[in-house]
Amino acid sequence: MSRETIFQASLGYFLAPIRPYLEDDSVTEVMVNGPFEVYIERRGKLERTDARFADADALLSAVHNIAQFVGRQIDEQRPVLDARLPDGSRVHVIIPPSARRGTSLTIRKFAKDKLDLPQLVRLGSLSESAREFLELCVRLHKNIVIAGGTGTGKTSLLNALSRAIPTEERIVIIEDSSELRLVQPHCVYLESQQADAQGRGGLSIRQLFVASLRMRPDRIVVGEVRSGEALDMIQSMLSGHAGSMTTVHASTPRDALIRLETLSLMSEVELPVYVARAQVASAIHLIVQLSRFAEDGSRRITRITEATGLVDNTYTLSDLFVSKLKGKTADGQLIAELAPTGTRPTFASEAAEQGLEGRIRLSSALWTAG
Repeated sequence: MSRETIFQASLGYFLAPIRPYLEDDSVTEVMVNGPFEVYIERRGKLERTDARFADADALLSAVHNIAQFVGRQIDEQRPVLDARLPDGSRVHVIIPPSARRGTSLTIRKFAKDKLDLPQLVRLGSLSESAREFLELCVRLHKNIVIAGGTGTGKTSLLNALSRAIPTEERIVIIEDSSELRLVQPHCVYLESQQADAQGRGGLSIRQLFVASLRMRPDRIVVGEVRSGEALDMIQSMLSGHAGSMTTVHASTPRDALIRLETLSLMSEVELPVYVARAQVASAIHLIVQLSRFAEDGSRRITRITEATGLVDNTYTLSDLFVSKLKGKTADGQLIAELAPTGTRPTFASEAAEQGLEGRIRLSSALWTAG
């Protein structure tokens, strides 16, 4: 019997109170707020359940079981744990005293069927012309940031968008907790590691990013930038590693650029604000904005925006696609159309210059003919 099989069996025992929700494909997230309060997310909406753990120790035992499997520690000195279950589901834990009402356990479930861009079109999250435009931008090695709030589907979109990367490229994927699964044959997956009690063995996203630059990548995909690694990523984009993709927490395209600027300033490098801003403005080409609509629980791309530089030290942006609500279906689902604004990107001639005219069918209005 393999170690993973043993862990699956023990995990099934320790997580028995919430196991039905972990096995329910309609549930996307399970949130345990202490032993006696469990919420789930189903089709984008939160529901409180009747599930409960026997007591605080039972919930903490489940957490320690997960930590043991992934080789990480969680205690009063290290009260936060990020890990993943054998099926790929993402786990985040905070224990008391940092979690005042008892151990907080959040499980973002692993999607068994990875979405691709055509599926996002069928779901109404994306239009056909926007899909074609984004695929061309990936082939043109544009640096793309996917922005959105928590639970808007940033990682899912990043995974879907990565399918447009040509199969002959070498791709390095860097994540805090491994979630991405690319379809290309030549992928190197790197995952950050927590240091032990003596501070040994830790590897941060930033350290992995610096190491990846020596691995001859054609592309670097960072699951999410959260700290000073933003500066390394931005500088690598400017120094010959174009075509990078990442996600960031931000509610507007402008906020996404400001967020990257702020994170760059969190690095160990002393950097004037105006230099960080200039580098972000030069490095990022596109921001794809995601939003979640509380009314029907849907997640949609609401904007595709080009970052066009700085004017008077202020970011300038140009919306290329904007989503407009058109109404509702009979069952209350929102109807929206992600349509071109009529503005062409500054790189409109590049598709023809690089021989990609044959791939242009639906987004021709955004490109200059050769």
